[in-house]
Amino acid sequence: MKTALATVSISGTLREKMEAASKAGFQGVEIFENDLTQYSGSPSDVSKMARDLGLEIIALQPFRDMEGNPRDIQKKRIEMLKRKMQVAHELGTNRLLMCCNVQPYASPDRDLCAADLRDLAEIAASEELILGYEALAWGRHIADYDDAWDLVQRADHPSLGINLDTFHMFSRGNTLDCLRDEIPVDKIALVQVADAPIMPRTDYLTYSRHSRCFPGQGDMPVVEFVQVLKDKGFDDYLSHEIFNDEFRSSDPVAKAIDGMRSLIWLDDQTAPKHGIVKDDIDATASITDMEFIEFAVEGSSGDELIKTLSQLGFAETHKHVSKNVSLMRQGDINLILNKEPQSQAHEYHEKHGVSVCALGFATENVKHTLDVAEHYKAERFENQAGPGELNIPAIRGVADSLVYLVNRGTGYRFFDVDFKSINGVQGEQGVGLERIDHIGQTVANVDFLSTGFFYKSLFGFDIEPSQDLPDIHGLVVSRTATNKDKTVRIPINMTNARSASAERFLTQTRGSGVQQVAFACKDIFVAAKNIDQEKVLTIPNNYYRDIGARFDLPEKLLMSMKAHNILYDRNDQGEFFHFYTEQIHGVFFEVVQRVAGYDNYGEANAFVRLAAQAEQGEN
Repeated sequence: MKTALATVSISGTLREKMEAASKAGFQGVEIFENDLTQYSGSPSDVSKMARDLGLEIIALQPFRDMEGNPRDIQKKRIEMLKRKMQVAHELGTNRLLMCCNVQPYASPDRDLCAADLRDLAEIAASEELILGYEALAWGRHIADYDDAWDLVQRADHPSLGINLDTFHMFSRGNTLDCLRDEIPVDKIALVQVADAPIMPRTDYLTYSRHSRCFPGQGDMPVVEFVQVLKDKGFDDYLSHEIFNDEFRSSDPVAKAIDGMRSLIWLDDQTAPKHGIVKDDIDATASITDMEFIEFAVEGSSGDELIKTLSQLGFAETHKHVSKNVSLMRQGDINLILNKEPQSQAHEYHEKHGVSVCALGFATENVKHTLDVAEHYKAERFENQAGPGELNIPAIRGVADSLVYLVNRGTGYRFFDVDFKSINGVQGEQGVGLERIDHIGQTVANVDFLSTGFFYKSLFGFDIEPSQDLPDIHGLVVSRTATNKDKTVRIPINMTNARSASAERFLTQTRGSGVQQVAFACKDIFVAAKNIDQEKVLTIPNNYYRDIGARFDLPEKLLMSMKAHNILYDRNDQGEFFHFYTEQIHGVFFEVVQRVAGYDNYGEANAFVRLAAQAEQGEN
């Protein structure tokens, strides 16, 4: 299946958009008329640019309100379209896209509308062009694609086909029955795929202009749509037409790569599968655990971080055999401190300061996981390994960070080869912290959807529905990416509020990154008693009065929680105890205890934590 991108989908000038599409690997582009109108060169110049970039211009669009007009207006529309046909010739495309009429004066007479479309198609035929007719969700009389198909059938002209746009179809709750049972492949003029969160609304225009996203990033059944197309033998272009405020204010190359990743994922999710993921798509990249977290530090800049980790029971147990890198351990938690001057960590520190620069994922098959990541357009990072050292493969992750892929099935751990233990240091016991429970990544609003889809497409993570966390300065939106057995959990957070905690982090660290690291333990009260309370986040007394009343907690338990600033949540599955450190370089740590089957993150306490952190930041 061939891939295309409508130029309206991403930011930049027309040249920048086309260069981004080419770099991402698209084969074609739809030229949005506004992009052409504001371009200083001629349509022929655009045609040459496309050829030089290896792109086919698959359509010029959109042309609006082309049927059912009063006769004087219809005559003007016909003359306008004739002129645009000449532009199409200069662009080197043979397809024009027409949208249904949305004007209050549009006629509901379908025979009249069909006759208008037939007349336009006859003109197109004389110019050797194809017209695609599309139902807009807010169309005056034609808003559903089965009604658009009815008009195309009535017009009955070989130069007229239907344009299928998944957003317009699914935003109105259309089924796939008409496509499956009635529309032949040779009458499909163009297919545009877009996703969106499902939101009940009647203002379809606003919904369309601001909420679309790439397939796999929303809730619409785009996979089922493509499967029906494949079952019918469709092998023409799948094209993105995305209207999204964040997309149009983002780096065009990054967003174009997101779009290409989405189309590859769509192809892989639908049979017949081929290429790298012809086997079960859910098993393509089996991530089994979080192997390590790597911090970029330099000189004495990380002293406060190291002090806090020491207070949490971590000890520096290993030194790298050839680099200025050390390892702090506790239980099965591995925290790498990288001070190496000639390294990615150094570059990351230069840009972001003391912060998490890389994650290490454990996988059952490094080569296969890496192949899948590259299949989905992930950028490989070439690491510098010394003689006899592990060359751990890595890809570019969120923002400037890296994701390392570590094979756990070798009988040894990464630190057994590349690190030497420090004599006399035993860091495994600490205060009882056992493993990494979850990490929180805070991203800019323009990266929120793409970050979740990064984990979904490359590693097969599940993306849980978004939820709002009330910050005293605005809302923080959060959704969590998890591997299949939830041994890796990554809440992804963003905000549009200038002073909210997520935005303060982005400002302080100059970009998206890991803001939170949560450690799991069996007994949080034992851990709390053995932790220096100096850096623990202080929780207001009113909180304990509230949960005491709501959960009817024993007074002794409540007093112990209050003494150690431990928060609490309970649901039908179990209980959750947790406390936080203060923020260090924008990052904070959490200690959690899950009781029985509790599977959430203490979201009900987020407003208390966010307020306490805001107060810390003001002091």
